[in-house]
Formats: sequence, structure tokens, C-alpha cells
Amino acid sequence: MEENRDKIDNEMNKNEETKENEQKINNDCNCGCEHCGPDGCSEEDCKECDKECDCKSESNAGENACEDSTVGANAGSVGANARGAHEKDELALANEKIKDWEDKYKRLLAEFDNFRKRSEKESAMMIDIGASMVLTKILPIVDNFERAINSIPDDLKDNSFVDGVDKIYKQMLKTFEELGVKPIEAVGKPFDANLHNAVMTDENAEGEVDTVVEELQKGYTYKDQVLRHSMVKVKK
Repeated sequence: MEENRDKIDNEMNKNEETKENEQKINNDCNCGCEHCGPDGCSEEDCKECDKECDCKSESNAGENACEDSTVGANAGSVGANARGAHEKDELALANEKIKDWEDKYKRLLAEFDNFRKRSEKESAMMIDIGASMVLTKILPIVDNFERAINSIPDDLKDNSFVDGVDKIYKQMLKTFEELGVKPIEAVGKPFDANLHNAVMTDENAEGEVDTVVEELQKGYTYKDQVLRHSMVKVKK
């Protein structure tokens, strides 16, 4: 009999422990699923619940959601500001590069313009030097024409041959003038070492001192440059 009573007591204790476990209620759970009542839910109900039950109140969940949205908005604002600052830096760098290339272009253009002007000037000088050399070689021929014409007797000046020689001489002088070659004025002019070459002096000649009284050989200029100095006699 005593053994039976002990078995009955043990079974009753087990049933009471089972009821106590089933009656454990999580009063803080407000997940709102069908397993939870208005007073909370048991641990077994929370296990069966399809939702993730973290036993937090709705107010706490709302506050956490607001905090998450605020953090997300701040992060987006920071990202936008960072992108804007990066774009401004790239724009400033591009403007600096454009300005640098513009300066290089202007300097290169100025250097090229100076080079072009210098080249044109040097080319013109080389042409003038070459022309001067050629004209200097022709001057003795002109001198010979002058000597030939000056030595013609008066009775032969009407000769057709003499007339032809005189026309050739005048044609050469005209061509010289077109090219910029001009004779240097000497007789009666003050002596100028830049234009005249004094080979003789005459104290008895009429005129003022240091004045050219006679031209022995005609001088010429080419574009304001002396091709040949006049060979003269000067009053002393």
C-alpha cells in the first residue's frame, strides 16, 4: 500500500511541475501573433510563433526604427556632401589645367610670332646682302659707260651708235632707281665720312673748308645702305 501511495505522490508532483512550466508566461511579449494572448505568451507559444519574438514592447521597437531611419538619413547626407566636395575638387582641378594650357598656348603663340618676325627680318637681310653683292659687281660697268659717254667728241654725239650707248646707260640708271639704288650727292656738299672717301685735298679750290670740290668716282646707296663711297677731293 505504501509503495502505491509513493507512486501516486510522485505522479502528482510531476503533473504539478508540468502545469507550472506551462503556466510560465512572458508578460513583456507584445508580438501580436495568434499564439499570444493579451496577458503575454508562454515560452512554448513563443517557440511556435512564426515571428521573431524578442520580448520587446512596441514602443521600444518604434524608437529603434526611428533611430535607424535617422542614422540612414545622416549617412545619405554625408555621402551626398562627400560626392559634392569631390566633384568641386575635380572641377577646380580641370579649371587649373585649362588655365595652364591656355597660358602655354599663349606663350607658344607669342614665341612663334617672334620667330616668324625674326625669320622674315633675317630673310630680308639675306636678300639685301645678296642684292648688294650683285649690284656692287655691276657698278664698275656703269662707271665704264659714264667714261665712254664723257669721252665722246662733240662731233660724234649725234651718231646713232653713241645714242644707243647713252640710252643703255640711262636704262641702267632707271633700273637702279627702281631697285632702290641711288647715286650719292657729293660736289658742293659738306664732307661726310659715312658717304665720302676723301682721296685728295685742295687748299686753293673755291668753296668752304671741308667741302667736296670734285667727285672722282660716283658713290651709290642701296635702301639707305652704302654700296660704295664716293671718291672725292676736299677743300682744306
